Amino acid sequence: MTARTSVKAFLATARTALTAPPSKRQTPLTFVVGNESADLDSLCSAILLAYLRTHSPPHTLHIPLCHIPRDDLSLRPEFTSVLRRAGTSPEDVITLSELPGSESLSPKDTRWLLVDHNALTGQLAQLYGAHVEACIDHHADEGKVPQDSPLRVIEKTGSCASLVVEQCRDAWDALSASSSSSVEEARAVDTSLAYLGLAPILIDTSNLQNADKTTKFDTDAATYLESKLKGGVQQATASSTSGSSGSYERKTFHDEVAHLKEDITSLSLRDILRKDYKEWEDAGVRLGTSSVPQDFAFLAKKAEGESALAEVIHEWAKEKDLGLMTVLTTSSDDGKFKRELLVWAQSDKAVQAAQKFEKRCSEELGLSPWNNGRLDIDEAGRWRRCWTQANLKNSRKQIAPMLREALGA
Repeated sequence: MTARTSVKAFLATARTALTAPPSKRQTPLTFVVGNESADLDSLCSAILLAYLRTHSPPHTLHIPLCHIPRDDLSLRPEFTSVLRRAGTSPEDVITLSELPGSESLSPKDTRWLLVDHNALTGQLAQLYGAHVEACIDHHADEGKVPQDSPLRVIEKTGSCASLVVEQCRDAWDALSASSSSSVEEARAVDTSLAYLGLAPILIDTSNLQNADKTTKFDTDAATYLESKLKGGVQQATASSTSGSSGSYERKTFHDEVAHLKEDITSLSLRDILRKDYKEWEDAGVRLGTSSVPQDFAFLAKKAEGESALAEVIHEWAKEKDLGLMTVLTTSSDDGKFKRELLVWAQSDKAVQAAQKFEKRCSEELGLSPWNNGRLDIDEAGRWRRCWTQANLKNSRKQIAPMLREALGA
């Protein structure tokens, strides 16, 4: 029997293993990493999965890696809040800024487990794509993870964290049963881990109320995690009282994290575009997507005009060397959820793909011109459309593959 390790202590152990001198480093190192948008689901799922895999047979250390530079953590106050609930802080997590270069850590001395995506992208893909061994994900299967991988889970869920919980329940329960820690210590660890799982599940399913996103995996995982909170905090049920002192109530916890995630008033427009950003490259065209938790009216007001907003988006696309730039917004107007979508093509090939996307997908997505087409342009080699989106079911998870298919057609 072994003592339970706190999340903070686990992260310290992982950092020590990663930063050890090459001559003293035990290889291969196994990394768990979420996707490059580094949203709450990716960040929390990576830590939760790494912890539970490390503390279950064969007890191989798994290093959770935040798929962003350290400076970008400041754009995610919701993650900071959840880390505090888990008894740790942003200073403790490991980011791309701490990942040794290939001259110090050879790619062949690494193993990669992906969460919240099933294909590495960007610089990590170039260096480590051949060393991906497993995945737990809820996006479309890109066929990059070998079919015979020992762990290859790709299922539709609202949150990837729900799949992590589903895969690790037995290991978690066995860990709790075999721990030599005191009851109080074990409960404290369970509470920390439960918050890491609950936060993304509740956020990604709108507190389990979004029927289009919430699956049985999500409701079962939330129930399981809340059972872990019982005894660790004051009555973990949907009807109990709540407070920041450590008690838990589902709606209050959801609202607390959601407010931090959606409050982008203090961010610059560039930071808003880079906060939840993902990109792919297909058929020689780089596609970038920014998800924003406010509507275009908010963004235009912040930019002090639609032309100024377009210029900021254009500059971001240039900075990222994009042929096709997409901004997807979500917002609530008087309690009514809505989506909007902007697609901006800036090369002949990208224009052709964007026009194919419009022709193929407008009806399915329920697209109609935003603000009488005030952000639309149609010029040689430059094409832009901004729409309101009537079909609220489809998020980046569905729209990005539509755009990528148009690029590859």
